[in-house]
Amino acid sequence: MANGPLQGVKVVEFAGLGPGPFCGMLLSDLGADVVRIDRTDAKPAKPFHVTQRGRRSLALDLKRDDAVKLCLDLFERAEIVFEGFRPGVMERLGLGPEIALKRNRKLVYGRMTGWGQAGPLAQAAGHDINYIAISGALHAIGTRERPVPPLNLVGDFGGGSLYLALGLLAALTHARATGRGQVVDAAMCDGAASLMSYFYGFRAEGTHTAERAANRLDGGAHFYDVYKCADGNWIALGSIEPQFYALLREKAGLSDPVFDQQMDRARWPELKERLAQVFLAKTRAEWCALMEGTDVCFAPVLEIDEAPGHEHNAQRQVFVEVAGVVQPAPAPRFSLTPGEIQSPPPQIGEHNVSCLTDWGVSSTEIEVLKTKGVI
Repeated sequence: MANGPLQGVKVVEFAGLGPGPFCGMLLSDLGADVVRIDRTDAKPAKPFHVTQRGRRSLALDLKRDDAVKLCLDLFERAEIVFEGFRPGVMERLGLGPEIALKRNRKLVYGRMTGWGQAGPLAQAAGHDINYIAISGALHAIGTRERPVPPLNLVGDFGGGSLYLALGLLAALTHARATGRGQVVDAAMCDGAASLMSYFYGFRAEGTHTAERAANRLDGGAHFYDVYKCADGNWIALGSIEPQFYALLREKAGLSDPVFDQQMDRARWPELKERLAQVFLAKTRAEWCALMEGTDVCFAPVLEIDEAPGHEHNAQRQVFVEVAGVVQPAPAPRFSLTPGEIQSPPPQIGEHNVSCLTDWGVSSTEIEVLKTKGVI
C-alpha cells in the first residue's frame, strides 16, 4: 500500500516527455496510484530514468479500438487523467475530454502543452527554451552579453509540471465537493509567465531594469552573486538585508568605507571586483568554515555529485538511492502522511494484468483482452 496524502487517488497518465512524467512522479511520490499508458513499442525503462519512477505500466496500441475502449473504462474508475500531446491528438484517438467527461462527470482531465490548447502557436513544436522566451523569463536570466538557458527548470518543470500538479489537485478538490470534473489546460508558457510575477511587479515599480546582470537578484549586485575561490570552486552569497550584509562585511573583512554604499547601483561593478579578489584569497572549504551556517546567507556551490554528501542534505535525507541510482527524495514533507518512492521505473507493460485487476477489471475481461491481443 502506497504512503502519502494522495493514497487512494487513481490516476491515468499517458506517457510523454519531460514535464508530463515529472508530474506523474510527483503524484506517485505523494501516494497516488498512477497507471501509465505506454506505447507497446516504447523503449525499455532504465533505473536512471528517475522521473518515471513509482508508476505501473500498461502497454497499449491506441490505434486499436479495443485499447481505446479499455482506456475509457479506466477513465470511469479514475479521478484524474492527464496527457501531454499536441492539441487535438487525444480527440483524434477518441479519448478527448468531451468523451471522457461523458463517461465520468467527476473526472479531472489535465492537458500539458508548451503553448496551450489555443492561440496562434498552439500547434507549433517547441521546447522549454521557447516557452520561457516569450514569457520574459529567458531575457532576464544570463550575462550582460546574452541570455542563458537555466536548464529546463523554468518552463518544463517549474512552469509545466508543478502548475499541472497544482491544477489537477485543485480541480480534484472541486470535483469531490461538487461532483463536477473539468479540464486543466496547463501551458508551460503560462506557467513560466506566472513564475515571473514577482519581477513584473518590480518592473512596474521601476526597481528592475531590462538589462541583465544589473539588478539585485540576477547577479548584478555584489552582495547577491557567486564567487570563485582559491581552489577553483565557487560559493554563493545572498546578503541582501542590512544585518546580513553587515555580517558579511565582518566575516570577509570588508572594512573599506566604499562598502558602506550597499544599494548604490553605480558602485556595484567596482564592489563586485573587490569582493571577487577577497574570495579568491581562500579555498571554498575555508570560506565554509567562516560563513556556512551563519546569517551571512552563504552556501557552497555544489556539483551534482557533491550535493548528496553535504551534511545538511544527508541529515535530512534529501537524496535516496533506488535501484542503485542516487536521486532526490519525495518533496514536500508531511507530518502525518509522508510520501515515498513506490518503485523504480517500470518496464513497459510490466503491470498489464496487476493494475487492471486492482482497478476492478474482472479476470474474465482480462482474459478477453489477452485473447484479442490488446494486452
